[in-house]
Amino acid sequence: MSDTPTRDDQDRSGGPAGPDQILPDGDPVEQPSADTPARRYTDEQKYQVFNKEFMPHIDSMYNFAFRLTTDEDDANDLVQDTYLKAFRFISSFEQGTNAKAWLFRILKNSFINDYRKKSKEPAKVDYQDVETTYNSEDAESEHTVDLRAESVSDLIGDEVATALNSLPVDFRTVIILCDIEGFTYEEMAKILDIPIGTVRSRLHRARNLLKEKLRDYASSMGYKEESEE
Repeated sequence: MSDTPTRDDQDRSGGPAGPDQILPDGDPVEQPSADTPARRYTDEQKYQVFNKEFMPHIDSMYNFAFRLTTDEDDANDLVQDTYLKAFRFISSFEQGTNAKAWLFRILKNSFINDYRKKSKEPAKVDYQDVETTYNSEDAESEHTVDLRAESVSDLIGDEVATALNSLPVDFRTVIILCDIEGFTYEEMAKILDIPIGTVRSRLHRARNLLKEKLRDYASSMGYKEESEE
């Protein structure tokens, strides 16, 4: 696994990447270039930044890692690896910017590079087919369920977690980032390194897949929709 950082000159929404937009890209993080100079932190400042900016997000990081790996040991390893990389490349982080999104992107890249290769996850979904069926107009539909206001926000039982974990990892990830962690579409696009339009269509499809799974569970428990007699 290469530790050589890379950098996109432009973010996925089409605008130039400013200092507050630069997030880790590739494995593990971006390396500051001539137009984004490294922050010259002293050793003491590095620990201060690490403790102040990064450590408050460790619970969210573990939750995200566990939802991706569905294994406690793998989740712990993934979080540890993420924080080691974050400290190693702390000079590419600017204080006051979105530390949580920066960390989540490192974790996501580590998961893809290190864990997905272990073949613990199903094959990646063909999103070209998905987006043909669920185009950008559908993604704006009012029929899309905001799970923050419904099932996921409560998390009152194992059924939601089981249904969520049964989704393909790319669909599971967008639900976690948006409906549980509360990231914006723009932040998700940077974390996942995909266009905002893809974020919208993927999230729309993921929410509907989860809704179908929860509906099937409710039906198996004897619950019926209001329209049913």
